[in-house]
Amino acid sequence: MSLALSPALRSALSGWLDHLAALDGAAANTVKAYRTDVTAFLAFVARHHGESLGPARLARTDQSDMRAWMAHERGRGVSARSLARALSAVKGFTRWLAEREGFDPTAILAARSPKFRRKLPRPLTEDAAREVIGVMGTQPREDWVAARDAAVVTLLYGCGLRISEALSLTGAQSPLPESLRIRGKGAKERMVPVLPAARAAVAAYVRLCPFPVEGEPAAALFRGAHGGPLNPRLIARAMEGARLALGLPASATPHAMRHSFATHLLSAGGDLRAIQELLGHASLSTTQAYTAVDTARLMEVYDRAHPRARSGAPG
Repeated sequence: MSLALSPALRSALSGWLDHLAALDGAAANTVKAYRTDVTAFLAFVARHHGESLGPARLARTDQSDMRAWMAHERGRGVSARSLARALSAVKGFTRWLAEREGFDPTAILAARSPKFRRKLPRPLTEDAAREVIGVMGTQPREDWVAARDAAVVTLLYGCGLRISEALSLTGAQSPLPESLRIRGKGAKERMVPVLPAARAAVAAYVRLCPFPVEGEPAAALFRGAHGGPLNPRLIARAMEGARLALGLPASATPHAMRHSFATHLLSAGGDLRAIQELLGHASLSTTQAYTAVDTARLMEVYDRAHPRARSGAPG
């Protein structure tokens, strides 16, 4: 596809992606996805007009070009969610390039993102979250492995960490302090309180771990069977075992423990802005999804418990 792009445009795309990685702290997977999305868009525009595409030709892209691209993407089965992500990447690149080339990017930036229903987080109940941690610590494996898996899941639920954040902790952070400085998505840092239960779970793992942890400040805190950094797939596999043992739905994944952290805090009266900070969300709208979950659970309770709901009596 890149053969349809001029060297100048390919160089500009590489420059934008380097900018995202170096200055904005975008993750490698994000940069890869943006490269794929923007390259596919530029290749489409080139094919659409039957000519090689450079910055000057891209500057003449109009609304009909944008509608044609979006129709093409939907026609080949791209979901509204994926198309919205691709359009966001295209706009980001175009905005960056327009600042450097001095053209008006309005036609591209004005393209409307397709509407799609955001998936609601699917948390566990408080009892189920506690049971998962308990089962993870008693599954039939080596004691130190069971303690490790229980410690990781306790951090996901007790601190609201992403699995990547939990597994990025190093021996230098053991024993865990009362608060951790976490580097999350987009290289954004946040301070996260660490509950005594989480500190105790990690300490129990460290005592049983056959590999040196506290004496290796640059090494991963959580280790695999051969002493290397723990692969997140192993936690997903252990979570699957706990899910089957407890009869929980397939949505009970490691990330569901983070969802449970946020939902249970909100149910207990937590402030939405504070939860946003704890989760490391860049936008409050992302955190607001948990209010919808909380409302949905409230309505379930209402439907089960309210006399009028049970009897079907008119309001």
